[in-house]
Amino acid sequence: MNDKIQALADVLRGGNAVFFGGAGVSTESGIPDFRSESGIFAAEQKYGYPPEELLSHTFFLNEPQLFFRYYRENLISLDAKPNAAHAVLAQLEVLGLLRAVITQNIDGLHQAAGSREVLELHGSNLRQYCLKCGAKHSLGYVMSAENLDESGIPLCRCGGRVRPEVVLYEEQLDDAVVSRSVQYIAEAETLIVGGTSLVVYPASGLLHYFRGKNLILINKSATSFDDKASLVINEPIGETLAAVMEFFA
Repeated sequence: MNDKIQALADVLRGGNAVFFGGAGVSTESGIPDFRSESGIFAAEQKYGYPPEELLSHTFFLNEPQLFFRYYRENLISLDAKPNAAHAVLAQLEVLGLLRAVITQNIDGLHQAAGSREVLELHGSNLRQYCLKCGAKHSLGYVMSAENLDESGIPLCRCGGRVRPEVVLYEEQLDDAVVSRSVQYIAEAETLIVGGTSLVVYPASGLLHYFRGKNLILINKSATSFDDKASLVINEPIGETLAAVMEFFA
């Protein structure tokens, strides 16, 4: 393990690195992975549907009451704080070694830790907007009982329905965010992929644009890209990145 940490530190010293992360980055902050087997089982037991259906565009339109109930109870963690992984990535950016963070997460913890160049492939639950007038609202707005109708659906002052600025299943990723992500990945010398099993498309398909030298995979379990990586570390990402920073002290 120490040899792998040393190798990762040596690669990072070369600069021009980009980080691509998934749910595993935030689980260490206490945010559950709703795509995990336990998350899928819990959703079906409690709500009667799998997460992919509960968080789909069609379900949002047809069953908004249950959609917002699931959303508030499972995708919002008001007490979550950045963990070691978030902190180290922010530090690497300050050192000029990391150019950008590309994330599938919607919790805003990378920004809370201090990262400045963060590309949110699936949007953010910190941002909300009205479908009728386009007004922007905070997460606090949709969590306040006074802004909900009798069925728990958040409404704008104009009477329109407010929804989170996140990409639901059946919806397309933002073209501008995807384009910038592709550019960062294509120009990177090192791509660090952490906390993701790389099974969620189209986001994980972005790895095919990498043409650099060092593909680093940090994930507790194996991924379909392991045989293409120059370094694979099957350990918690927060613990791994914290250990790497000891070589920069």
